[in-house]
Amino acid sequence: MKIKVTLPDGSVREFDHGATAMDVARSISEGLARNVLSAKVNGEVRDANRPLPGDCSLALLTWNDPEGKSTLWHSSAHLMAEAIEALYPGTKFGIGPPIENGFYYDIDLGDRTIGDGDFAAIEAKMKELAAKKLAYVRKEVSKADAIKYFEDKGDEYKLELLEGLNDGEITFYSQGNFTDLCRGPHIPDTSFIKAAKVMSVAGAYWRGDEKRKQLTRLYAITFPKQKELDEYLVLLEEAKKRDHRKLGKEMDLFTFSERVGAGLPLWLPKGAALRERLINFMKEAQEKAGYVQVATPHIGSKALYETSGHWEKYGKDSFQPMNTPQEGELFMLKPMNCPHHCEIFASRPRSYKDLPLRFAEFGTVYRYEQSGELHGLARVRGFTQDDAHLFCRPDQVKEEFLKVIDLVLLVLRALNFEKFEAQVSLRDKEDRSKYIGSEENWQKAEQAIIDAAAECGMETKVEYGEAAFYGPKLDFMVKDALGRRWQLGTIQVDYNLPERFELEYVGSDNGRHRPVMIHRAPFGSLERFIAVIIEHTAGRFPLWLAPEQAIILPISEKFIDAANAAQTRLAALGIRATVDDRNEKIGRKIRDAELAKSPFMLILGEKEVSDGTLSVREHGAGDLGAMTAEAFAELIGERITAQLGKATAA
Repeated sequence: MKIKVTLPDGSVREFDHGATAMDVARSISEGLARNVLSAKVNGEVRDANRPLPGDCSLALLTWNDPEGKSTLWHSSAHLMAEAIEALYPGTKFGIGPPIENGFYYDIDLGDRTIGDGDFAAIEAKMKELAAKKLAYVRKEVSKADAIKYFEDKGDEYKLELLEGLNDGEITFYSQGNFTDLCRGPHIPDTSFIKAAKVMSVAGAYWRGDEKRKQLTRLYAITFPKQKELDEYLVLLEEAKKRDHRKLGKEMDLFTFSERVGAGLPLWLPKGAALRERLINFMKEAQEKAGYVQVATPHIGSKALYETSGHWEKYGKDSFQPMNTPQEGELFMLKPMNCPHHCEIFASRPRSYKDLPLRFAEFGTVYRYEQSGELHGLARVRGFTQDDAHLFCRPDQVKEEFLKVIDLVLLVLRALNFEKFEAQVSLRDKEDRSKYIGSEENWQKAEQAIIDAAAECGMETKVEYGEAAFYGPKLDFMVKDALGRRWQLGTIQVDYNLPERFELEYVGSDNGRHRPVMIHRAPFGSLERFIAVIIEHTAGRFPLWLAPEQAIILPISEKFIDAANAAQTRLAALGIRATVDDRNEKIGRKIRDAELAKSPFMLILGEKEVSDGTLSVREHGAGDLGAMTAEAFAELIGERITAQLGKATAA
């Protein structure tokens, strides 16, 4: 009996019943088969050595595919667990999933500890085991047998994971001397893993519950070639140099205070000014696009978020409600701006002639993040969104969505993000329990996003299960200068909140109709956006955004008055400049200015004062010669016009 296998190029091949994805790969070429890590069968990622289920679509996954990488890293977590069990007998294992870069495994070592000094031994054992070409063997197991296995082993963590599973849902994977409870998929054997590096060790509460035992979390990464690991480690070193926490401190942009509280950034003058320039840039673009500015309070009643659905979905993980002197009255720190904007829409009768209405606000919101998840500006507890909510008629949705896409692209180009893709984030195909709203509304919203993205001609990728609880999204995934992916701007179509808030407008037929709501935030979180910009540019911001566009360096104290006068003259010409008036040698001042990423250094000595000029040095480019303040201001203006003009023109 033959089965028909449809490949990504549309071609159809016939194979004997029981054939595997690896058989298909070998039929194409032995070279391809040597690189296949797993396979996508009818959209599901599976082991390449599992028999195909019958007629199916098939994509062969290699290291070049995200799912292929994920499979290798998942299998590597099992290999690391085997190495740890060999080195530390009696270790108990929690979970070991792949992550964006590599994988981790949560382990219980009992009274023992693992530190940096133990990493080399774990890596060596992983390499030794990988070289044995140990096959990853899948086995379906009854719940009773699974429980007995882990009871005999004394691993209470796996026993707890089994509690939510039933017969027919349980599989074990074994390689060498290690067996794990796992759904898979896995690579064919350990020989695909050629290089391994244990990256760090941390503490992690079992199942993220601070009341449960703290386990040891080991982070690691593997590659199919040693050369790729070497290149990755070089990239990591560069990332350390670009770390926004390090550069933010050096550039005097922001700080944190234990007294204020973890995850609550304090903006210093230079950082606050940079933040304000981003806000003004967006306000100007929004004004041209027909937005109106609104402002809402930092708190709202619990009832507001019960109406919106945020309390049901996120209430347990948010800052808890505050009591007031009035018994039974509860308020919350604002986790979202959208419920407030719904109430602004509802504040008076609306006509179809009023639509679209575009409410914009730079609103600060608060969400409780566990302390272990906080990371500089990238993950905080209080952040400001460049939020806007558009209320429109159904026939206006696509046009408004396309206009928002244009606004997001303007932002990305103005900040020199040249590599990005659009991710269409839809509901989970199976589990609909985490979403609110009717099937009809979801279908309309999802189709609106798919159609708008297609009309733009953008490269898009569909991700199921990534939608917001109230509607699908178009997320912009940006690659920075180091090739790392960040989710920045987002646009969401929402038929549900207008229904929950009973929003209405009077149509041309004099009937009452529900508006459609579009949520959008091109920056997303200002804090996170600035963290990404810092690391993308290594602190060398575009001229229009830079905290200081130039620093004036008097050669000696004798020229400080002249430097201050030059600063005043430049300020009048719209140039942001500071004076380094320290009693230091000019060489030291230049080195410090380079470290501070100042775009231009303006050196002032006897000759410059006499000639009425400034000696101009550009960061990373060197000496540009002597210029008057007016000529320098003209140079800056031309550079900024070129940067922003390019973004607007595109």
